[in-house]
Order: sequence, then structure tokens, then C-alpha cells
Amino acid sequence: MSIFTAVDFDCHEQVTFFYDKETRLKAIVAIHNTYRGPALGGCRMWAYADEQQAITDALRLSRGMTYKAAMANLPFGGGKVIIMGDASKDKSPALLRALGKCIEGFGGHYITAEDVGTSVEDMDSILETTSYALGGSKGSGDPSPFTAIGVCEGIRLSVKYRLQKSSLDSVKIAIQGLGHAGYHLCKLLAKEGAQLIVTDINHKLVDKVVEKFKARAVLPDAIYGVEADVFAPCALGGILNDHTIPQLKCVVVAGSANNQLDANIHGKILADKQILYAPDYVINAGGIINVSYEGPSYDSERVIRHVKKIPETLLHVFQTAETLQIPTSEAADLIAEGRFKEGSDGNHLETK
Repeated sequence: MSIFTAVDFDCHEQVTFFYDKETRLKAIVAIHNTYRGPALGGCRMWAYADEQQAITDALRLSRGMTYKAAMANLPFGGGKVIIMGDASKDKSPALLRALGKCIEGFGGHYITAEDVGTSVEDMDSILETTSYALGGSKGSGDPSPFTAIGVCEGIRLSVKYRLQKSSLDSVKIAIQGLGHAGYHLCKLLAKEGAQLIVTDINHKLVDKVVEKFKARAVLPDAIYGVEADVFAPCALGGILNDHTIPQLKCVVVAGSANNQLDANIHGKILADKQILYAPDYVINAGGIINVSYEGPSYDSERVIRHVKKIPETLLHVFQTAETLQIPTSEAADLIAEGRFKEGSDGNHLETK
């Protein structure tokens, strides 16, 4: 597969492939844009069907991190590391240490953190061989609770904007994916009195959420068609596509998953269906905001104050989309690109 002619190549600054014979590490580091600062993005481990899928994910996710950091006003660009392999079978401390050596070679140009398939403990292993990893047990730890806070606040704003409801009490929310961020989101929404409809491929997680938060469970393929006010994708990307969008029976899409739109055209399709889309890299920025504060002066309350600015950013996106008569996905892109593209108006100098 050619990188430069790939559909998802977007003037990426660097794409590097790593292989370690001893641990059989197969990794891809994609650095999209460093105009605002060094590339920051999580380490994802997934059993991709082939190398092409892994490259596509690396390109898309790293690009998304650039936009996410810009919209959260962080002094970072976007990057991502992809490990090809089944995290439940192939992951080991030795493999992660090998990855750390690879990351160290970038000299701080790329900084990693937790993502799908990796954990706080995994960051500890990576930190044995590089100083360019965030979210370890001696650092800011698991970022998912902060991601969930941002998504919850974003859902609240979206519901108020579209449904004119000032409370989430009795609002029906369908949640796809009950991993770290999804579970914490369920906890926050249940506390607000929302009615939860949930699904996950992990039946134990579903049973746990049903029991703890009085949620109603549906099969994974059924979640798209449930009657709900909000659909919250909190699993993997590309789930808003030609097949799933026609099934939606909601008025808001707002969740923690990255790259929810399978292609740019799907933002317009959602808008045409009068479904308000909260752009993923805006609403799910709580995790990157958290790790960006890591250091000797780390203060979780300061982080939360920053995360709770996400609704302000979303409102700006919604209002821009309405004024320009464009999908919210396009409005978010316009705002973000004004902050990270070379020759922009200087917003790259904004501080937290």
C-alpha cells in the first residue's frame, strides 16, 4: 500500500514502521502535524485484519489528534502509534519496552499515552525505555474518567441546543461500547437520571452496567435502530456510514469514539436528516486534556475546569454550522484548521 496516495494521507509529516524480532512487535507511528507543538496521541493495539487497515487507522487517528488538540487549545500536534496484534494474547511488558525504545528515537517529537488495547500499566512498561509517555501510574493515570466528563457535558449542551431541555433527566441515551470511557459515561449519565440503552460485545460489561445503572441491554447490531434522544458511540470508529445512518432514530449523536464518521460525506447526511452531530474530536478531548497537564504541578481540579470548557467549544461549532449552513463536522474542521495550519491567525499560541 502506498502512503502518499492513500485516501487518508493528509500531508502527514512522518509515518514510521517498526519491527522488533525478539518480541515480534509490529508498530506504526504516524505524525500528522506539529505546528502547535510535539505530536501527542495514544498507543492503540488491535488485531487488524491486514496491514492496510492498520495504516489507515494510524493515518486517520493521528489526523484526528491534530484537530482534537487544536480545538482543546493545547500546545500539541497530532500523532498515533498503532501496534498490530491482539492485546489479550500478544501484548507483553517486553513488547511494550521495545516500543518505548522506538518512541525514544523520536526525541520528544512524538509523545504517547493510553488508548484502545493499552492501559496505565502498559504506559509504565513503555516508560521503562522512554520518557515520552504520559498516563502512567506515577503520572496522571487513567484518562478515561476525564473523557467521560467531557462527553457528558457535551451531551448536556447538545440536548439543550436541539431539544431545549436543561436537564438530562429521563433523556433516552443509547450507548455503544462500555469500555473505560463508556462505563464512566454510563455512571455519570445514570446519576443525571438519563434512561440508558446499552450494548457491547463483552457480555460481562453489559451485565454490569445493567445491574448497576438500571440500563436496558440490546444486541450490538440493534443499537443503531433503538428509539432514543441521543446515540453515543463509545467504541471504535467508522460506525456512522451508509448502512447505519438510515437506522438511526435519534436527534443527537454525541459520544467518545474517535473517527465516528466513515467518510466526510456522512456529516452532511446526518445534517440532512436533522441529526445534530457533536464532532468526536471536540467532545471527546477530556483524555488528552488530562494527560497534557501531567507533571509536578498536576492538579485534577484544574484539568476538570478545562474539560468543562468543551461545551463552549461545541456551542461555537453548532452556531458556526448554523450561520454558514454547513454540517457541524465541516464547521469544526474550519475552526480547527484555523488553529493549526501554517499561516493561521496565531491561535497556535493560545495557552490552557
